[in-house]
Amino acid sequence: MHQLSANGYSVEIGSILESSFAQLVEPYRNSKCFIIVDENTQEYCLEYLLTNFDAIANAEVIVLPEGEENKQLQIVGNVWEVLTEYETTRHDLIINLGGGLISDIGGFIASCYKRGMAFINIPTSLLAMVDASIGGKTGVNLGVYKNQIGLFSNPIGLFIDPIFLGTLPTEELLNGYAEMLKHGLISDGELYSEVLEQMKDPQNVSLELLTKVIDVKRKIVLDDPTEKGPRKKLNFGHTFGHAIEGQQMMHNPIKHGYAVGLGMIIESFVSYKRGLLSEDEFNRIELELGQFYQFPAFSDDDINEMIALLVNDKKNRDGKILTCLLEGIGNCTYDHELTSSEALEVFLHFKGKQVNPN
Repeated sequence: MHQLSANGYSVEIGSILESSFAQLVEPYRNSKCFIIVDENTQEYCLEYLLTNFDAIANAEVIVLPEGEENKQLQIVGNVWEVLTEYETTRHDLIINLGGGLISDIGGFIASCYKRGMAFINIPTSLLAMVDASIGGKTGVNLGVYKNQIGLFSNPIGLFIDPIFLGTLPTEELLNGYAEMLKHGLISDGELYSEVLEQMKDPQNVSLELLTKVIDVKRKIVLDDPTEKGPRKKLNFGHTFGHAIEGQQMMHNPIKHGYAVGLGMIIESFVSYKRGLLSEDEFNRIELELGQFYQFPAFSDDDINEMIALLVNDKKNRDGKILTCLLEGIGNCTYDHELTSSEALEVFLHFKGKQVNPN
């Protein structure tokens, strides 16, 4: 069991059966407890939790529809109505058992209901384990705009048990590996190489590597919990990635990690064009990430839609598109201004690299 300290709570990595989870939920034995899941975690993960922890055996289960398109305020409102019907108080507990969507939306539900109730995150996808469940970001989308509504709010505990990864197909693991690659690209070239090596055998995720990657984000968040400065580096790949993800959501949805993988290729290209990243390093990143994350087909109209999403990205300031760029593998800088015309040029460059151009 690896235990890391975060902002007022602990991150425990290893078997949840050997963790402090039982002690943490015991005080809520006589309170109301709700476990938020999606259809997949209801089927594959819920029973394991309920049968091993008596204190939550009678918890009410709230099943949310899966899919990024369902990460909306309407769903949140429906859950708040359910909590109200059960006469839930701020002294009760929510447990979020699922991937990144469940961590984001479940944390938001708990943090706003009656001005805040306690919640625990138990991520079940690799993406959620290394990214979404860590750092206190909660929120929902506003239509196709990613995470436009939300707040910073920390769980009372975060339990990362690799046993849940055994339920995932390789495609879903690659969704999480994108964020692991990002953590290496922004902080440590050797870690980036370690992740690539692990991806040769994606099903066997090393506990030690998992801990290393999580620790990168944990340390950045500890230094800058509300993203005023260095935490912005964690957005590498997300400026263009969110635009691609949001635009594709309207047509042919792609997974968040895949969109971030493409965003990292694009933002590495911008870094190279500006003379911040060497040509060799860019070519390496494009080749290595391109093995796993391939561009979908998109038209000129699609590009215009993606630029509109960039202009309304939540990270922007004073009407300027802001992005992260690399100054070498393992060194990320932030708050670089990007013009719409530059974004158009970049999208047109990568239009020729799409999987199935029409």
